[in-house]
Amino acid sequence: MPRKKVTDVSGNGGVKKKRTSGKRKERDFSSDDEFDFEQENNKKPGKPATKSGLQPITVAEDVKEKIKLDCPKTKGQLLIFGATNWDLIGRKEVPKQQAAFRNLGQNLWGPHRYGCLNDIQVSCVMAGPCAAHSLLLTTEGKLWSWGRNDKGQLGHGDTKRLEAPKLIEGLADHVIVAAACGRNHTLALTEDGTAYSFGENKLGQLGQGNQTDAVLSPAPISYNGQPLVKVACGAEFSMVVDCKGNLYSFGCPEYGQLGHNSDGKFIARAQRIEFDCELIARRVAIFIEKSKDGQVTPVPNVVVRDVACGANHTLVLDSQKRVFSWGFGGYGRLGHTEQKDEMVPRLVKLFDFPGRGASQIYTGYQCSFAVSEMGGLFFWGVTNTSRESTMYPKAVQDLCGWKIRSLACGKSSILCAADESTISWGPSPTFGELGYGDNKPKSSTTAQEVKTLDGIYIEQVVMGYAHSMIIARQDSEQEQEKLKKLPEYNPRTI
Repeated sequence: MPRKKVTDVSGNGGVKKKRTSGKRKERDFSSDDEFDFEQENNKKPGKPATKSGLQPITVAEDVKEKIKLDCPKTKGQLLIFGATNWDLIGRKEVPKQQAAFRNLGQNLWGPHRYGCLNDIQVSCVMAGPCAAHSLLLTTEGKLWSWGRNDKGQLGHGDTKRLEAPKLIEGLADHVIVAAACGRNHTLALTEDGTAYSFGENKLGQLGQGNQTDAVLSPAPISYNGQPLVKVACGAEFSMVVDCKGNLYSFGCPEYGQLGHNSDGKFIARAQRIEFDCELIARRVAIFIEKSKDGQVTPVPNVVVRDVACGANHTLVLDSQKRVFSWGFGGYGRLGHTEQKDEMVPRLVKLFDFPGRGASQIYTGYQCSFAVSEMGGLFFWGVTNTSRESTMYPKAVQDLCGWKIRSLACGKSSILCAADESTISWGPSPTFGELGYGDNKPKSSTTAQEVKTLDGIYIEQVVMGYAHSMIIARQDSEQEQEKLKKLPEYNPRTI
């Protein structure tokens, strides 16, 4: 089958040779059992580029498409709830260097308007299940950021935490159409299909061809191929999709999350395990299907339409409404009925039947979601690690019959906009990200309507690690009146 040759795409890796020493030892860590032999044999002739001479993906100018991506069409008012002490989120205590901010930002138990944004029309908002920082896009295509900033992930040229949204000056000359947040890094996409990145770069997750502690201002990724149309971030890795439907990844290869048939581990000095990171965008070249008895067959002609990343796993939706997943397999988040890590994109069987395809995909920290073309919501993985895992896509019965418009999942809570309602659920402990309001239940094991948002139509929902943001429609006077009744959040600053 000639398809298998495609693994030999521009190898942007560095010292791959070292890996072999640790490969067999780590068997219990990873799982490329049936699949790596033929692949690895094909790879050997491709001379590993040394780290200094990485060759970015390049397409001749006359072949390159000229595109102009549209800004998101929605517009409305941004509402926020959940944890806003950005330096404390996901940590036991605020780090010493951030001690001055220790008491800034409280838990907001119900939806609030940002006082400073009363006159700003927001078209899109971004965070991520690993993120304690947030981004918003105005209707003019300007990107604003706020939240945690230890590694410069806000793009303002410093590492100063921000309580309220502020325009990213380094991107002010561009029209931004999309963006994504990793744990400590950010990707932004301009209307002409160029991606900019900033924040932590220890593991090459910025795709700028090097590994540095942090990049504090936006800089373009090292890529000169077809214009990009999608960006997504995992905890320490990134994914981009070009206008032809090719997928590229860069950053930390642990668990096989980059999809290049390797977890990038090698034994460095003194038996330390290190990772051979991808420093520039490298094409994900092969997609596979596995039968029950472990037979692997390549899936040809995958044209990627959407991509979503959890902390250490990725979901892709293709033009034929199929879903592929790969990366860390723990708790069944990949949906393959087993907990093995997958080193290359593997077809999720459930959505591979006529009329059963997927129309939307979403990821949480350690779980995955898909909305089928019939409108049903499916979930797999886990939100509460002390409860049983869902090892394959199962219909969410609580939401049977609801038409889901937008869904988000943080570390463990889930929020979705469906029909005229907003619905959320999640296990304890929570920090207000469910939005039920003061003196109301703090957690829920079953889907509940968010009564604090009754009568408010939600265009988009987004979650960070422990905070929620929504865009509420404010077209009619009635809607504006409803929003005015919500409390205003004016954070204290230092």
